[in-house]
Amino acid sequence: VQLQASGGGLVQAGGSLRLSCAASGRTFSSDVMGWFRQAPEKEREFVGGISRGGGTTYYADSVKGRFIISRDNAKNTVYLQMNSLKPEDTAVYYCAADYVASGSNFVPSSTYVYDYWGQGTQVTVSS
Repeated sequence: VQLQASGGGLVQAGGSLRLSCAASGRTFSSDVMGWFRQAPEKEREFVGGISRGGGTTYYADSVKGRFIISRDNAKNTVYLQMNSLKPEDTAVYYCAADYVASGSNFVPSSTYVYDYWGQGTQVTVSS
């Protein structure tokens, strides 16, 4: 099982970035997908997630209205579109996956629920 996150980089405040997370070795369409981030000396925190079918998304209050999560099950890829970036968005961003039953729209926000994690991609927002 592999999750490969990409798309991070350095951007000015107010700018945008799109992260991608490509999955392999799993039935991607059976997984709920989450995005998390971890800033230096802080705990990993939930950013947002998307249900296995893509019909339900759930976001942390800190990113609601600025970030959009989508998925393409045909490409085994989940995306995190980040707009209106702020310096406080600076962190390493991780994608994560967890199997859920067919028909589930559940999007967990706890790190303990997700079984599979990508390696992380650095996002730095300059002021």
